[in-house]
Amino acid sequence: MTRKSIKEYAEAVKGRYHKASKAEKGRILDEFSKSTGLHRKAVIRLLNYKEVARRKRLGRPCRYGAVVAEALRGIWEASDRLCSKRLQPFLPEFIGVLSRCGEIRFSAEMEALLCCMSPATIDRLLKKWKQKDRRSLSTTRPGSVLRSAIPIRTFSDWQDNRPGFVEADLVAHCGESPDGFFLYTLTAWSECVPVWGKGQQRVGAAIHLVRDRLPFPLLGLDSDNGSEFINQELARWCMGEGITFTRSRPYKKNDNCYVEQKNGAIVRRVVGRDRYSSRAAYERLNYLYTLLRMYTNFFQPVMKLVAKTRQGSRVHRVYDPAKTPFQRVMNSGIAIESKRAEMSATYDRLNPVSLLKQINATVEQLWDLRERHPGEK
Repeated sequence: MTRKSIKEYAEAVKGRYHKASKAEKGRILDEFSKSTGLHRKAVIRLLNYKEVARRKRLGRPCRYGAVVAEALRGIWEASDRLCSKRLQPFLPEFIGVLSRCGEIRFSAEMEALLCCMSPATIDRLLKKWKQKDRRSLSTTRPGSVLRSAIPIRTFSDWQDNRPGFVEADLVAHCGESPDGFFLYTLTAWSECVPVWGKGQQRVGAAIHLVRDRLPFPLLGLDSDNGSEFINQELARWCMGEGITFTRSRPYKKNDNCYVEQKNGAIVRRVVGRDRYSSRAAYERLNYLYTLLRMYTNFFQPVMKLVAKTRQGSRVHRVYDPAKTPFQRVMNSGIAIESKRAEMSATYDRLNPVSLLKQINATVEQLWDLRERHPGEK
């Protein structure tokens, strides 16, 4: 007999079996066992089986459906895929900016759902759209004996939490080999400037340009021990301008952790690790960084470390709510008044979605200018 026919037979016998006496039940079981070949215990279980109503799913009901996830994905893409801990505090303002620019139209209920999400919920909803990346070469060479005259940075003369004290570093666009000529990027605060080679004068000119762009006075400059920074010209300029010039300890990259993080989060993430050495690539990099400085400063919130405690082998870190560089500068009270008005006017007219499209288009153009290996398409 097939399984289906056995079930049908059981349904036909079940009513008579439940009403029968003990002796009659024994005969029904013997007859059922002989007819189907099942063991008596199996027959008993089959005849006593009751359909159980499906239990409701435990826990809270699902709050964020596919429609909310798609809306969140659109905002996440417009933010250039921010991590959840940086995106979540910025969501209300960013949704307001996108609405002002006509990029999105959400109901009040949808906005409320998006704004009350936790970072963990954002990660869960965006999980299927996330990806990963790789590392690059260092081209830093020790500076001259002058570095003995430039003090190693100590926390007594350096105020990380105060705008004006800036770390600087160079990022090499050398591809897989540091040989020959190639372009660099100077990173300082959230400003990036392309540099034609690694000459001291060109690096110094890039630092002057960064200083002019900063919305606050440059009070301190901290660099690594490379000769492009540790030189008489830059040291004299800093001394004449009243700028505290310090350097990190040799082979201690974490001394410049803020700028090292910018190297990865801005330059490497956007430009990549290819080799660039042409004038056309330099011009494209310059234009790209003009767009990036606006997008990064106005629409990319960052978190600052507030406290760090150690419990045995575990370190617990506490960060402040994520804010954009623009928000931090405006709240600090140290910004130059003319710069405050200029930044506010710029912020009011920017569209983050169109700005991101321009950045992606420029990156595509830059990609076509990379130096290719023989045989590479």
